Amino acid sequence: MIKPNLAREVAGKVSEILSNSPAKDVEKNLKASLAAWLSKLDLVTREEFDVQSQVLARTREKLQALETRLAALEVGSEAGPDTWSDSPPPK
Repeated sequence: MIKPNLAREVAGKVSEILSNSPAKDVEKNLKASLAAWLSKLDLVTREEFDVQSQVLARTREKLQALETRLAALEVGSEAGPDTWSDSPPPK
């Protein structure tokens, strides 16, 4: 079994070696290139996506309520003037 201190020491040495090698520069250049490429795409953050999803859900709920209300009004108007309560029929 490897002792925890030895594992940490080896990991630290490997990290130190990599930070001073050309591999670190390649990683930095790759990250910069990738970031530049992604910035050209039409992307949104997860937070923006979640907000718009919530707005869409509320809009769908309101649309459903309006469709239900419209259907009820259409049924009421098909019943004829005898079913209207206090208001006279439209002219």
